[in-house]
Amino acid sequence: MAAPTGSSTNAPFDNNRHLLAIATAGVVSLAAGIAVGHLADKHGARCVYATTLLIQALATAGFVLADSFWPFVVVVGVATGAKAAGLAARSPLIRHYGGDRPQEFRAYLRAVTNVGVSLGAALAGWAVQVGSLPAYQLLVIGNAVAFAASSAILVILPPVTPEPTGSGPRWIALRDRPYLLITALDGLMAVQFKVLTVAVPLWLIEATTAPRWLVSGTMVINTVIVIVFQVRASRDIDSPAAGGRAYRRAGVAFLAACSLISLSAGIPAWAAARRCSP
Repeated sequence: MAAPTGSSTNAPFDNNRHLLAIATAGVVSLAAGIAVGHLADKHGARCVYATTLLIQALATAGFVLADSFWPFVVVVGVATGAKAAGLAARSPLIRHYGGDRPQEFRAYLRAVTNVGVSLGAALAGWAVQVGSLPAYQLLVIGNAVAFAASSAILVILPPVTPEPTGSGPRWIALRDRPYLLITALDGLMAVQFKVLTVAVPLWLIEATTAPRWLVSGTMVINTVIVIVFQVRASRDIDSPAAGGRAYRRAGVAFLAACSLISLSAGIPAWAAARRCSP
């Protein structure tokens, strides 16, 4: 993606270096998720999750000051690590507040989350369309404020009593092959989030003739689909077998969507817009 208009000539990074920084941050996030998961089990998930959100707020604000490659690596590493750690700490909260149907509760959370995503996507589309440095900075600061507000709201919730962990070997899961296989498949499917939030915007701007406002348009369409269908789709998932069938259907849909997106380069703008929309 081209640097915003008005930025320093020493500031822009090429996409390969961006990807290297993001890959490095991914490695950091793996270790952070495991360590913070143990902290959540020991000290309580609510406070740990609130802390990770606060760290994300500070790291996100740091993007405004990252004007060269290595500061960017540090900031994106902290932000990504805090996000992964937060996901590890959030799971016990979902199990606690979800009661007997945590998967349906998660679906409601996802639907509500997508309402916020659609609002952020609209602002992101405005920033991309304007293309100025102040617009991007305002977007980053607004994101940081949202993380800080989420941390403050989370502290208001009733605490969740830490659950004691077993006394067995800590790395026993690494000897469970079915578990490792499912984890690997889940990791592959989790790429969908980065496809929607990173790959599709870059693809739209750099490889297609579609209008830039479609960056936010795809987010809004995805949000509507999630709000309308996700909770409904989760209601019949009441067993591992039902979950496996739903996962297979989702995988096929994801494959079809990515295939259509890849065909949107080098075609008229109206056709590219249709193929890049979920």
